Amino acid sequence: MRDDSVVTDLVARARNGDKQAWDALVERYAPLLWSICCRYRLGGADADHVSQSVWVHLVNQLVTIQDPAALAGWLATTAQRECGRALRAARETQAADGYTVDAETVPDEAARTVDQDLLADERREAFREAFMHLPACCQQLIALLTEDPPLSYAQISVRLGIPAGSIEPNRGRCLEKLRRHVAIAALINAEAEIAT
Repeated sequence: MRDDSVVTDLVARARNGDKQAWDALVERYAPLLWSICCRYRLGGADADHVSQSVWVHLVNQLVTIQDPAALAGWLATTAQRECGRALRAARETQAADGYTVDAETVPDEAARTVDQDLLADERREAFREAFMHLPACCQQLIALLTEDPPLSYAQISVRLGIPAGSIEPNRGRCLEKLRRHVAIAALINAEAEIAT
């Protein structure tokens, strides 16, 4: 069973109150949450609190998650937000107690790297999701077009048994199908909103 099918099944069962499915989700994604906490330099009680908050959010939102296969991205984004809250709360507590905030307590390049890593993960997941829904002919064509080292159109023509002159138009149609997939469209729209 494909990984996204497994996750979809676990989410569906957890929605129906299946404790084993819930435990499997926690076991599957707890390392992801812990790694995000580590990137934000949270440990011990703070990391436990962030993880617990993320799982509580998931319990409350489980029925509204439209694409269970994208659960990892949802959990990562939620964990990132919770880590940010934990860091802000720590700074506010230190300021109220008269402590100064120094370079060790302020998120640095690591926090920006987490943002970049999460965005890259979301992009990869969206592409994978969209790619898996393409017709087989488009999957084969895109795979050959992205080989390293690059193949010539003549080589692709021979492998696929299609005229070399049809590769470019087929490529355009396949890429348009990718862009129209809900996962890619949502990513494009989100990035357009951020840019404006």
